[in-house]
Amino acid sequence: MFGTESSLSMFLNTLTPKFYVALTGTSSLISGLILIFEWWYFRKYGTSFIEQVSVSHLRPLLGGVDNSSPTNSNSSNGDADSNRQSVSECKVWRNPLNLFRGAEYNRYTWVTGREPLTYYDMNLSAQDHQTFFTCDSDHLRPADAIMQKAWRERNPQARISAAHESLEREDCATASILLAEEEATTIVEAEKLFKQALKTGEGCYRRSQQLQHHGAQYEAQHRRDTNVLVYIKRRLAMCSRKLGRTREAVKMLRDLMKEFPLLSMFNIHENLLESLLELQNYADVQAVLAKYDDISLPKSATICYTAALLKARAVSDKFSPEAASRRGLSTAEMNAVEAIHRAVEFNPHVPKYLLEMKSLILPPEHILKRGDSEAIAYAFFHLQHWKRVEGALNLLHCTWEGTFRMIPYPLEKGHLFYPYPICTETADRELLPMFHEVSVYPKKELPFFILFTAGLCSFTAMLALLTHQFPELMGVFAKAFLSTLFAPLNFIMEKVESILPSSLWHQLTRI
Repeated sequence: MFGTESSLSMFLNTLTPKFYVALTGTSSLISGLILIFEWWYFRKYGTSFIEQVSVSHLRPLLGGVDNSSPTNSNSSNGDADSNRQSVSECKVWRNPLNLFRGAEYNRYTWVTGREPLTYYDMNLSAQDHQTFFTCDSDHLRPADAIMQKAWRERNPQARISAAHESLEREDCATASILLAEEEATTIVEAEKLFKQALKTGEGCYRRSQQLQHHGAQYEAQHRRDTNVLVYIKRRLAMCSRKLGRTREAVKMLRDLMKEFPLLSMFNIHENLLESLLELQNYADVQAVLAKYDDISLPKSATICYTAALLKARAVSDKFSPEAASRRGLSTAEMNAVEAIHRAVEFNPHVPKYLLEMKSLILPPEHILKRGDSEAIAYAFFHLQHWKRVEGALNLLHCTWEGTFRMIPYPLEKGHLFYPYPICTETADRELLPMFHEVSVYPKKELPFFILFTAGLCSFTAMLALLTHQFPELMGVFAKAFLSTLFAPLNFIMEKVESILPSSLWHQLTRI
């Protein structure tokens, strides 16, 4: 036993201060690199790399998952159901109020030098165009064949050149659509091109309507012509709205919804709601909500927050939080607060944009329902309508945070809607430009391993600095610390030596 203590003492005496400086410096460097990687991974994917590896790979090896239990089986089925629900809720939708690329998005790029649209967003738009504006019979008409290739082009100038080539062959509605969207630099120019497309599109629609029952090919062509006509009329209504002819836009949207009542997937009613709010025609807004704010229909931020705005409008001008705390909420005020809570639960990102706690950017061409992208798209067009209603933003400011006290935490259950999907952050990061800070709900706390590596890095760096400045003192401290650390081991060794025979102990030490 004496020999073990003497060898340990000799080892500690041979360690120089430079060794401690090198040891602590190396430890600080390694922990710093781990910290940087963990922070980058957390910022990109929203989770800790070490925790993810531990849960995904180490836990099954250590027997942390028991598949034999029926309880676990039921919970796994529940998890699968919730995952399926999350996948369905994380579907990306076309923004009903998306801006014009040439007249609005490109103008923003010219002024700021920033790209407002991501590659992922534009790629989704290209897929939409190919789905809605092409069909298998396009090769029969030279102009349509050229446009079929044009929609697949990544280069905007190549698309515009192909559209011009198509129009040189013959009148083509989809070629005029492309030029109106991407080449026109003003809304007036875009409207002129859409009117040209409307004339051609209506003729194609009437011809294909007569032949739609003659075979699958004609039916597909009629479906394509229907999509083209609906798109043109909707964009013409949006041009009228942007040029100040709001009543004309409302009439065009109403006629479009009557003519094609089954095409609810285009969400034309959201364009109508925004135009009616601009006219302050709240009775008609309520009538539209009565039809579309139904439990069997999918919700949106526009539906939920417009319903909240109408109920807030009835009480917001006289609402006072001090008076409400003294006398309690009236029935109308309670209805307004409940409508706000419902809207905030559906999309918790919207209030910060409406209250101007977070800066707005141009909305993307696609949105994720309940995500930050939908919040931006809603607030971009509807903030002015909330400001127009006296006291509405004050009521929202006083009540919106109360929503989170009613939602179970963790968010495995919702209150009025399905649990908030966990995939929104990842999808929104793909849809929104890099210069925008994506709003995250629920706000993620820093993982334990990031905090741990930050503390380890700071501690070892401090030790390296102290060892460099006070080598003798830190050497004494290190020896005392190691002696204290090995004291329990020495105690155990002494007890073992006293119990075992000396001959056996001698043989063990030789081994």
